[in-house]
Amino acid sequence: MRILFLSLALAGPVAADTAAVVRDHARPGYAAFDEAAGRLADIDSCDTETLRSAFQATYDAWLAVEHLHLGPAEDEGRSLAILFWPDPKRLGAKAQTALLVGDPAALTTEAMAQQSVAARGLAGLERLLYPAETLPADPCPLIEATANDLSRAAAVLDNEWGGFGDLLMTAGQPGNDRYLSEKEATQALFTQLATGLEFVADRRIGRPLGTFDKPRPDLAEGIASGRALANITLSLKALRDLALRLDPDSAKTQAAFDHAIGLSETLNDPLLDHITDPQAWLKLEILQQAIRATRDTAIAEIGPALGVELGFNSQDGD
Repeated sequence: MRILFLSLALAGPVAADTAAVVRDHARPGYAAFDEAAGRLADIDSCDTETLRSAFQATYDAWLAVEHLHLGPAEDEGRSLAILFWPDPKRLGAKAQTALLVGDPAALTTEAMAQQSVAARGLAGLERLLYPAETLPADPCPLIEATANDLSRAAAVLDNEWGGFGDLLMTAGQPGNDRYLSEKEATQALFTQLATGLEFVADRRIGRPLGTFDKPRPDLAEGIASGRALANITLSLKALRDLALRLDPDSAKTQAAFDHAIGLSETLNDPLLDHITDPQAWLKLEILQQAIRATRDTAIAEIGPALGVELGFNSQDGD
């Protein structure tokens, strides 16, 4: 028995399964997003219902990898071009209005790639497919250009995660100048987990939650397309999968995730507009607390198990 205790005391951090994150989480997630965005762009129609269904599927697919703010997703601001939210100054709507009343012939895939990230991607498509007010011109040319631009970005991400995934999996090996040690790659992935949870708690919930006396359901993400609560739930499920790939033995973290996801799935408030009622507001705050507790649990359990702490993330300081 003393030998067992001594062995446990001398045991070092477990190795993060970086290959599992790349092989079973990131690469299939980006491939699914590429496929969904491609189906959306291939729709040769401006039928709203058909486009909305494909849009919803593409949004779902993006949330499976949206938390990975590293590598190809950060190059050239691609993640922002795919989903620019929040947009408190309504920059996207203003830019889209200018495009709608401009020359439709200029709405090419190449031209869209040069437009403001606020006017592109999923947020841009949501405003066109679920308009809050009458649009100033026929949206079909802009819808087509935006969908094609989104599909192009998705294809680039899917392709470039081949090489980038290799860099993560060969961290510390000769010739890898991006990640000089296995620990550096592990820290980068672990940071995505923690900051992803922080984003869900502080932005996806914190913005509409506001204060008890002044909730702001109008600030929720995806309310036009009915996705406010769904985005929270899907994000949590994607982050739980990341945590499981990083450390399959993180039982406390998985239990914390299951608790938070259970709360989210039972809210029955798709638009989060019920939070003007005090009881509904408190339920959303309880979910926010559960997500923050999940982050704390992951930091306390997975971080030491892998021998890493939080590193810099592109979302820090937003």
